[in-house]
Amino acid sequence: MSGAHVDESGLPFFTPPGPVRILIVSDAWMPQVNGVVRTLATVRDELATMGHSVEIVGPDRFLTVPAPSEPDVRLALFPGRRLRRIVDAFAPDAIHIATEGPLGLAARRLCLRRGWPFTTAFHTRFPEYLKARLGVPERLTWALMRRFHRPSAAVLAATASLREELAAKGFANVAAWTRGVDLGLFRPRERGTLNLPRPVFLYVGRVAVEKNIEAFLALDLPGSKVVVGDGPVRASLEKRFPDAHFLGARFGDDLAGTYGEADVFVFPSLTDTFGLVIVEALACGTPVAAYPVTGPKDVIDGAPGGALDADLRAAALAALGLDREACRRFAEGFSWRRSADELLGRLVRISRAASCATS
Repeated sequence: MSGAHVDESGLPFFTPPGPVRILIVSDAWMPQVNGVVRTLATVRDELATMGHSVEIVGPDRFLTVPAPSEPDVRLALFPGRRLRRIVDAFAPDAIHIATEGPLGLAARRLCLRRGWPFTTAFHTRFPEYLKARLGVPERLTWALMRRFHRPSAAVLAATASLREELAAKGFANVAAWTRGVDLGLFRPRERGTLNLPRPVFLYVGRVAVEKNIEAFLALDLPGSKVVVGDGPVRASLEKRFPDAHFLGARFGDDLAGTYGEADVFVFPSLTDTFGLVIVEALACGTPVAAYPVTGPKDVIDGAPGGALDADLRAAALAALGLDREACRRFAEGFSWRRSADELLGRLVRISRAASCATS
């Protein structure tokens, strides 16, 4: 927008001269509960405190249908005309397309038709997810993803290893967009409210097949295993692992308190692009055990609060001995203000001439 410099990705990074009207289009939005929604909601609020106007357009404004294999996730049905009216009413200075679903496709189509620049983000590894859930070949989905992101001025990705992978797969203009944590909410608290045998090993997140939760529940570990969250495979996992404690979805202070009650946070996913829950757990003083894959290896490899191992049981047991105060100190390096600044710096202003020509 103005005041450009170049960062690690080689793309220009801008600081706008004044308030910006930002439209974010996302197929993942409330009442969904996931890292994408938390990221967008928190960054929206952070940008608002900086004086910018942010409008998030999600499926809640449209007629929707349930997503295949996940009925609690709703997809917008034929959103193009209504989306166009929303865009025109808001009159954005910049557009960011957060997801590759029906709303993202409609926003992309509108921007291309009008000659408007836009940015996109790579939040979710849909090739692996669709392979696990529906058997769709990964090669086909990766091709569709490349096509979706090709016109983007910048494809934002949270970690260095993910950006390297995307570049290797033919994605252009890949740039950094890190994540933060609410250090006021997620903080060490007095422990002792979770009346379970110690040590307590905790998982928080969607209870879905791609999260690989079975790998955690099948581990031979002392104490108790706790799962916080909901999703399409919860009922089947409860039947298969009756000794585990499924607490359902928790939010706010209840969620933060549960993080703090755990002795180890276990992150079994092999497909997440960041793992916001990792930083939330660390901020509560809880060490993390995970596989050495994209996300965990970017966030906690070499950090004082993390144990990475291809043997997840070994990582979980190793994490038991880590310093909880060091976990908190490490998490304090993650800032939502920095995340908001990075998104803001990637936006590309829509020229008023282009807007007038298509109004």
